[in-house]
Amino acid sequence: MQAIDLRDLSAFVAVARHRNFRRAAIEQRMSASGLSQHMRDLEERLGVRLLNRTTRSVAPTEAGERLLRRLAPALKDVMDATLDVRSMRDVPSGRLRINGPEPALRLVLAPMVAPFLKRYPEISLEIVAESSLIDIVSEGFDAGIRYEETLAQDMIAVSLGPPERSVLVAAPSFLAGRTRLNDPKELLGQPCIVMRFRSGVQLPWEFRKGKRALKIMPTGPLTSSHPELQLKAAIDGLGFLMTLEGYAEAAIASGDLVTVLDDWCPAFAGPFLYYPGRRQRPPSLTAFVAFVKEWRKQ
Repeated sequence: MQAIDLRDLSAFVAVARHRNFRRAAIEQRMSASGLSQHMRDLEERLGVRLLNRTTRSVAPTEAGERLLRRLAPALKDVMDATLDVRSMRDVPSGRLRINGPEPALRLVLAPMVAPFLKRYPEISLEIVAESSLIDIVSEGFDAGIRYEETLAQDMIAVSLGPPERSVLVAAPSFLAGRTRLNDPKELLGQPCIVMRFRSGVQLPWEFRKGKRALKIMPTGPLTSSHPELQLKAAIDGLGFLMTLEGYAEAAIASGDLVTVLDDWCPAFAGPFLYYPGRRQRPPSLTAFVAFVKEWRKQ
């Protein structure tokens, strides 16, 4: 037997339900003559008459009634299944996996999480803190968060927040009796609290003033990858610390820390959400990108 087109079965159900070719044709978005031809083709494939036709009416035959009883609930299940899939586009749902460095997650992303999930309760958000650069596609992430200088060129990037700033801070007790710094080079040989990632990489402290740019590789009594531990060590007077202003702002406001070399610490672009531009975005990511853009406006 020849394969039966699902559209022909759906059209038969419409005719049998309405018992009128014109109304069924309107529902199926085709002409009445075209619908009639579809029914003749279906009967020919099945080898049985399904409809009794007169000039004034149409009604299912015994075989048509039998087919209708079995077919109507089956087609409803098919329609429900397709609507369920479409709802993933209209009402975003499913898992959204995002990878990013801890500072960006804490200072920029964290305030967005609850409002986003309250708006889209059918989305399950998974956030993984990762400082090292990874391939988000091969690692199974929908998107990542990085700063501008580490973004790959084949990625679409959306700004997550306003410009940020690194600050050089120290405790008043540590600075007492020390000569005031006027140039980053004077940090060489001074006690500093050093950031080193789990990979073993230590990034230099970067300073800029006008057209002058300097990089200093700090040394000191404490090396750590934990920002809160570093901050506590600075408050306790262990040495100079360079950190994101967002981490230190409470301690600066309270007077536990003071900023040093402010004029050498300009602002830079905040973190970006990035994702592959070469493939279709899942609905959950589309919803998050739209949410981020709205959040930025606020």
